[in-house]
Amino acid sequence: MAKKKIMLLTTGGTIASHKTEHGLAPALTAEEILEFLPSMDGICHLEARNLFSIDSTNMTCSHWMQLAGAIEESYPYFDGFVVLHGTDTMAYTAAALSYLIQNSPKPIVLTGSQRPLEMEISDARMNLRDSIVYALDEQSSGVSLVFGGKVIAGTRAKKVKTMSYNAFASINYPELAVMRDDHLVRYIEPKPFPEKLIFSHGLNDRVFLLKLTPGMSPLILKDIFAQYDGIIVESFGVGGIPDSLLQEFVRLMQVYGTGKAVVLTTQVTYEGSNIGVYEVGKRVQEQFHLLEAYDMNLEAVFTKLMWILGRKPADFEEVKALFYKTVNYDFFM
Repeated sequence: MAKKKIMLLTTGGTIASHKTEHGLAPALTAEEILEFLPSMDGICHLEARNLFSIDSTNMTCSHWMQLAGAIEESYPYFDGFVVLHGTDTMAYTAAALSYLIQNSPKPIVLTGSQRPLEMEISDARMNLRDSIVYALDEQSSGVSLVFGGKVIAGTRAKKVKTMSYNAFASINYPELAVMRDDHLVRYIEPKPFPEKLIFSHGLNDRVFLLKLTPGMSPLILKDIFAQYDGIIVESFGVGGIPDSLLQEFVRLMQVYGTGKAVVLTTQVTYEGSNIGVYEVGKRVQEQFHLLEAYDMNLEAVFTKLMWILGRKPADFEEVKALFYKTVNYDFFM
């Protein structure tokens, strides 16, 4: 039986960093990273490709498009893909790829590390090996993040610790699986995708995230509505918006009509939003059209809205239908 072919795509990040007098900076090439994986030769065929070498804080929408394009180009020739990525924005990239590459029967795995691969004591080798082992499994599919022994759906991952090895958590949804000494233990039974593989080729980066703070001036909303097509509001609790901000939202929605997509989510990490619980939330529902994120990750909400607006939807109803369509475990109502 022929060995499976796995493509490693490098983007920089801590895992590929080298210690310099100015601090850690991405330096290792894809070929140099392969030298750290001699034990993989016996179980699979690895190829590596350098896409870019950046700190993940510099990741942009155009990088996501380049990454998705590289996977699409190589898709017929490999059995799985492992993307090496910095941890700071990895959850955003995992979510973005979940929308750009939907229903993939082949696994697309993101991983990285909290310490560089070339350091003697590092989590990089374990995360890299776990990711490859997961990508080789016959039942693995879709976009996921493998880190610290956890396998997390690409739309449910969030970085929750800045330095610890167990840096990522699966938010409001169980981990798909865990890795135990090279053994994969699944918690969620994989099911075939009901639809065919889809590659998307557009994202609209005119999406703004507004985090509410007590006493925030409503004057800020005018410029946000003027410059952005999508606005995500991180509300208080299950969905509270102060009266002064609500009045300005209503006024601006009357000005712009359904030309703007507004999504309400919560600042609270776990358990999601439910704006109908309190009177202040009910008034939001009654006064203008908006979408509610419920238990979706912020990273998923942000990138899903970019994907939806990139499709140039005809009206609010089309935006709503796409937003509430479940993609890679992102939404359950």
